[in-house]
Amino acid sequence: MTSTFSREDAFAGWSRLHGGIDPATSVWIRGWVRIAHACAGPLVRIGVGPSAATVLGVMVTAAVPVVALAGGAWPLLALMLVLLGAVLDGVDGAIALRTGTASRWGRVLDPFADRCSDLLLILTLVILGAPMWLGVALALTTLMLESVRASAQAAGMEGPGALTWWERPSRVIVTAFATASSGIVWCARELGVTVLPWIDGASLATLYAIVAGILAVVGLVHLLVAVHMQLRR
Repeated sequence: MTSTFSREDAFAGWSRLHGGIDPATSVWIRGWVRIAHACAGPLVRIGVGPSAATVLGVMVTAAVPVVALAGGAWPLLALMLVLLGAVLDGVDGAIALRTGTASRWGRVLDPFADRCSDLLLILTLVILGAPMWLGVALALTTLMLESVRASAQAAGMEGPGALTWWERPSRVIVTAFATASSGIVWCARELGVTVLPWIDGASLATLYAIVAGILAVVGLVHLLVAVHMQLRR
């Protein structure tokens, strides 16, 4: 089955899992599906199952705040772990589609793992210097958004309802920029390069957390409107 799995199969499978949304309509989603399925191929060949990939993704993401806590240039390694965890997050679904092993348990495990990863990424922003209250507010808004989506799906809504500005890719991108900025600023200052002396890793992490908060609030409102439109009929 895996040897004949085409790009069209990948797009069709992703669409079935996301309420009929066509990934070909978005360059970002299209690229993401391609990357996920390209990475899934080798894992399928060595016998890695979708649940194992899901758990591994959370374990990798759990290392992100620990590594970021070391400070200095370590956030650059945390950046690599953020990206690896994100790839594994997409690979589990690709493995399930390629091997025909999608299950009801997987539909429970995957969103649970995603929420764990979301909270770990937000914790990383706090460790890098964002205020605790801002991290808590961001975490609550993120959980509210996903709670609305899950409740709407339980009420009969098909698919995600709407692709908002605050989905998994956005959460990964914000943390990736925060870890990269923190590590680069530290390295630049070690080399004697200071372009903006009042800017440091902590202030950048705060800025990214503020941007994330705005995206999360807008995303929550967007989803609420979309759910209302779909379920009122």
